[in-house]
Parts: sequence; structure tokens; C-alpha cells
Amino acid sequence: MSFKKIAVLGLGKVGRLAATLLHEGGFEVIGVDAQLPLSDVPFKCRTGDISDPQVIGELLSNVEAVLSCLPYHLNIELARAAHLGGIHYFDLTEDVPTTNFIIELSKTSRGLMAPQCGLAPGFVGIVGASLADGFDRCRSIRMRVGALPQHPTGLLGYAFNWSPEGVVNEYLNDCEVIEGGVRKLVSPMEWHETVYVGGVKLEAFTTSGGLGTMCDTMLGKIDNLDYKTMRYPGHMELMNFFFHELLMRDKRKLAGEILTNAKPPVEDDVVYVHVAAEGTENGSLRRKEFVRAYYPIEIAGARRTAIAWTTSASVVAVIEMVRDGLLPATGFLHQEHIPLEMFLKTPTGSLFKAGATSHG
Repeated sequence: MSFKKIAVLGLGKVGRLAATLLHEGGFEVIGVDAQLPLSDVPFKCRTGDISDPQVIGELLSNVEAVLSCLPYHLNIELARAAHLGGIHYFDLTEDVPTTNFIIELSKTSRGLMAPQCGLAPGFVGIVGASLADGFDRCRSIRMRVGALPQHPTGLLGYAFNWSPEGVVNEYLNDCEVIEGGVRKLVSPMEWHETVYVGGVKLEAFTTSGGLGTMCDTMLGKIDNLDYKTMRYPGHMELMNFFFHELLMRDKRKLAGEILTNAKPPVEDDVVYVHVAAEGTENGSLRRKEFVRAYYPIEIAGARRTAIAWTTSASVVAVIEMVRDGLLPATGFLHQEHIPLEMFLKTPTGSLFKAGATSHG
């Protein structure tokens, strides 16, 4: 069933841009945050305590869908409220326990429960599954994503253009993989490798949450599946020192504050995506790759960072498909079940073709 009214909770860079894209796509948008945006926006806004169940209940009673661009620890209660109200739920979380909770809710949902609709998890899983679909038998899917400054400085070579809370979570929580046909948990910031994108040397290492639900979907169908974050060389060693030798793993909030203070966001960023699948095709072994670099582009009259527009466009394209009846309207949405070509043909998904520098 088509829908039009949607609430967007959390109006940081990603939430504000997602709400703008939804407004341009014909949705009636209400944006909600503790503070109103400082700059003009084309959609309606209101303030509210998004941790107050009464405020959330009243807000969701007037919309048909909700998109959470909030820190992951607020999503469980919001998903519960959306489930109770029978409306569609979308979020960007990489947090595995949050997603597992939403999977349980989806078993009795009257609307669609669609977490993990960002870049990774999200778009990268759509790409990985698409590459695998072309094989008679797929033996591996390797997915790597890096959101980085174009002009890195210092030994870390990084800038916190994404939520520091989310980054710390990814660096410290165990990582799901399939190895040799067996589903496993492995430690984060391990399995180090070197990757090149367009001649740029990067390192990749395990981080939590990027696979979304792909281990559930692919178990028994594939021998090897993993997700890694890409950074400039030397980053992983320093972060292991910071979290484990200095014991900052026990002080996650403080760790995020220290890192953001040291490496604040930049405007000139880049998002690297490197996805590869191997398998047999007509009896012959083949490798297929999707390698892209995404840079800042102009959307709705303003320049948007690469991480902001790739994340926002990922979830808005999915919402457009649900509205247009191209995806289920109830239950749980697995990102890897979304056809890539269909995704790229949506008004917002087409940004991934227009804004890409292809390297494979």
C-alpha cells in the first residue's frame, strides 16, 4: 500500500538530507530533533524529547512511516513504538542486537520493519548479493567500505564524518563472518589486508555490523563471506593501541569524545566501495567486482559530503521502493533481497550512478 506521511527523527547531516530528499520525492515530511535546524529546510520541523515514549507515541500516530537517524541505542524503543502503531520503520543502524530485536518484532508487524538501510549495512549488501546472483555457485563475497578524508593528516589519517558512537561500536564489537561454510564470530580490527582503489593504497580490517543479515541469508549457500572497513595504512594498529593497550575499550563514550576532538569532520571526504564475488559460471571460475569512489556532490542547492549523501540516498531509495509497491509492505526487509538494478532506477538511487567514479 502506498504511503506519503513520514517522520524523520534526528536532524544531523544525514537526517536533514534524508528528509530533504524525501520531501523532493513527494513525501509529506515532519523532521524531529531536540533543536530545530539552524539553516532553512524545505520540510516541516518540530522539537521534541525523542527519548520520551509519550512524545514518540503522539508523533507516530500522525504518520505512516518513521525513519530513525538517531544513535543506535535509541532505536529499540522507537521500533517498538512503530510496531505498536502499525507503521513502517526504517533506520541506519549497524548494531546487531538492535537488529535482532527488530527481527523479532517483524514477526507480528503490520508495517514493514527495515533496519540497516544505510551504506554499510545497506547498499553494500545489495551490491554483494547482486554480484553473487550471477554465479551458478558462489564461493565468496568480500565487502569493503571506507569513509575517509580526501586529504588525510596525521598518523590516524581519519576524520569523524560519521557518528563517533557508531565507529567505536564497529571497532569493538565482535564481527559475524562465514568461513569455510561455517558461521563464526571473529574479533574486530583483525584479518588485516591491503586494498587498492584507483591506485590509492588502503588497509582493510574486520569491523562489526557491516554484513547486516547476510550471514542468515547466505549460510549454506556460500563458503566465505566477510565485511571489512577500509582506512589509510597504519590506522588499525594505532586504533588497537588506543582501545586495547590504553584500555579505552572500557570507556566507549570518552573514547568517542577524544577521537572526535582530535579528528573533527571535514567537508572534502570520499567514500570508497570495493565489493568482490567469486564463483563458477558455466563451469569456469570467475571474479566480479564493484569498485567505486563517491565524492561530495550538490543536492537541493547545497554541497553534500560523500558520507552524508551515500547514506541518505541509500535509505531514501529503499523508502521510495516501498512506497511504490516494489518491496514488501509488512514483515522484515533483508537488504540483500533488494535488486540492485531496481535500486539504481529509483529517483534517489540513481545518484549512485551520477555521483560515482568507477574503478572496476
